[in-house]
Amino acid sequence: MSVPDVRDRRDLERGGDAVAVHTHSAARPSNVTLKLIMAITGTIFALFVFVHMVGNLKAFMGPGDYNAYAEFLRTVLYPLFPVGGVLWCFRIVLLVCLVLHVWAGLTIWVRGRRARGRFSRHNMKALGWGARTMVLSGIVILAFVVVHILDLTLGMGVQSSSFRAPVNSSFRAPVNEGTPDIHITAYQNLVASLSRPWMAIFYTVVMIIIGLHIAQGVRNTINDFGGTGRRLRAIWTVIGLLIALAIVVCNGALPMLILAGVIS
Repeated sequence: MSVPDVRDRRDLERGGDAVAVHTHSAARPSNVTLKLIMAITGTIFALFVFVHMVGNLKAFMGPGDYNAYAEFLRTVLYPLFPVGGVLWCFRIVLLVCLVLHVWAGLTIWVRGRRARGRFSRHNMKALGWGARTMVLSGIVILAFVVVHILDLTLGMGVQSSSFRAPVNSSFRAPVNEGTPDIHITAYQNLVASLSRPWMAIFYTVVMIIIGLHIAQGVRNTINDFGGTGRRLRAIWTVIGLLIALAIVVCNGALPMLILAGVIS
């Protein structure tokens, strides 16, 4: 096999479908399929984070509004679904998307490393920090989601000492027709958890990582699926940066404000 030229090595570095040209093997699933999986699952995750960020803004309005928001999430489509049923469906979908996203990214990265072999990069523009750390940041985000569920949903392992799970007493006395009686302490759990310095710092750092990952992911998706126009790429780069900035500022500031006692 001949030594690949600079353009081919760039494709190999990105884990592109040029890998198949040099390996003479049709890897399954193809890199195009893997990138499509990453684009779809990444979009679902980004939308979830953005909507979750909007909901978290209710923490600035006090415990009443935040707990009412948490109760609404747990009673969506009740009684068609049990209390918390739809919310758990969202959580499971999110976890599946993240696992698929990380798996697809790791597969592309491993294929690129194997195809490149001992060849080094010459006369090529170095990849940015965001592009080089996409696999690592994806793994960190997946780990964060697990910690987040253990901390503020299940109250297991990493929860605060004052964690209190929601209490459903609808079998005794409904508040009003069609609505279960749930005692929600989501606001109190949030404040108790993020009042711990290590957890507040962990949350803030991960929000920065999520913002960078989403911004780079938007750019990669446009590049991978034919967005070659300079103006189109510039527009989507700005959109990605704005989404990332909103997530970092809103979600990242909340733990620090709680830690400082501004929100209590």
